[in-house]
Amino acid sequence: MRIKMALGGFLFVITLAWLAVVPPELGVSPLVDAQGAATGWWRLRQHVLYLSGLWSIGLMSLIMVLALRLPWLERPLGGMDQVYRLHKWAGIGAALMAILHWGADESSDWIKGLWGRAGRPARDAVLPWLTDARGLAKDLGELAFYLLLALVALTLLTRLLSYRPWRFLHRLMPVLYLALVVHAVSLMPLTFWTLPLGLLMGTLLALGSLAAVWSLAGRIGRARQHVGRIHAVRVLGDGGGAAPIEVICALPARWPGHRAGQFVFVRFDDAEGAHPFTIASAPGSLGTSEQGEPLLRLVIKPLGDYTRTLGHRLQAGQRVDIEGPYGCFDGRGRRRRQQVWVAGGVGITPFLALLEARQPGAPDTPDARQPVHMHYSTRDAATDPLLPRLRALCAQARPPVSLTVHDDARGERLRPEDLEAIGGPLDIWFCGPRGMGDGLQAHARAARPWRLHRESFAMR
Repeated sequence: MRIKMALGGFLFVITLAWLAVVPPELGVSPLVDAQGAATGWWRLRQHVLYLSGLWSIGLMSLIMVLALRLPWLERPLGGMDQVYRLHKWAGIGAALMAILHWGADESSDWIKGLWGRAGRPARDAVLPWLTDARGLAKDLGELAFYLLLALVALTLLTRLLSYRPWRFLHRLMPVLYLALVVHAVSLMPLTFWTLPLGLLMGTLLALGSLAAVWSLAGRIGRARQHVGRIHAVRVLGDGGGAAPIEVICALPARWPGHRAGQFVFVRFDDAEGAHPFTIASAPGSLGTSEQGEPLLRLVIKPLGDYTRTLGHRLQAGQRVDIEGPYGCFDGRGRRRRQQVWVAGGVGITPFLALLEARQPGAPDTPDARQPVHMHYSTRDAATDPLLPRLRALCAQARPPVSLTVHDDARGERLRPEDLEAIGGPLDIWFCGPRGMGDGLQAHARAARPWRLHRESFAMR
């Protein structure tokens, strides 16, 4: 809901600013006058052309700013994962508006073919020093448009491209954005630069351009990056190909600490880039290394091409770059609501940290915590390497955490209806497979007393 409101509000503000500078009479009716001139069609085309262009470049500016991973955006949007969701949907919206903009521009041939040029508005004046740049700006914008559509398509069709080449191509986005800024500034009507639209678009283009340059310089997240080392690595469970690995990282003294439930971007290999992993330990729960370095735990399940190789490539002493921490998945809610935690598979990792923070003597013990009903779905409880630790943590947690295990191997699949027995308004914290989360979200929409907090790591 926050993502929809943010996007809707953003486009609404741009629309209001545009309405403030266009003529009071929009001139879209009649579409064809008594003399057969398509004056209304030409005016409608012009309005669609300009408004879609403003929406598209505005959303692209928003994309550039969101890509900076600014921590102060986490709280209003619900976490860095939600910042990336807004980034993704703003990208989709920008592409759709760019298609509409391109379609409006190309519609001139259709209008001329049916009614001729009669009634077509005169070409709008632009900034005086950019008059001679119209042709270049138009060609540059058209080329950037086609490349933008290709990048958005590759981002949405993630299975067509592995992460490493996608990451390389995605780094071209700031270059395309700067080309589209040239297109927008050179072709935006002179009247649009008056208040309030001129101030709004000028600010967006300036912020977006600064963000694009910052990205191209490789400065994103630099202030929150920490160079550590791998303290220990071990494979959990039976050591099979699907077994998760536990990686203990030793961090420098400047590490600011984290809150239980947060995640970090981790880079084990410069060529691969950083991947998000949840911190599976509470603040201070692992103590420090022999050198006094703070320790934190990652639990990584081999789910993709990259993570399947980590068990063979990681070793103690190896360098690790960690950026963060990020996230607002704190497992806390309103006191008048029942707290419910739902985990599936490796989605248990943030809850391990939250449970460690509830152990007797844990340093992070705020008074606002409430008893919790926890549901954990696993493929096979008999071989699950994380389940024994989960049971032990729940048994000692204060305030108490009651645990219900759903074993797929015995046909005990978790259903949203299983949570109804808890009764009352629910605050549900979920981390797990997408299908399970979608089912909970659909049920939560129908069950008004339910509020679902869901972390998403689909960051491309």
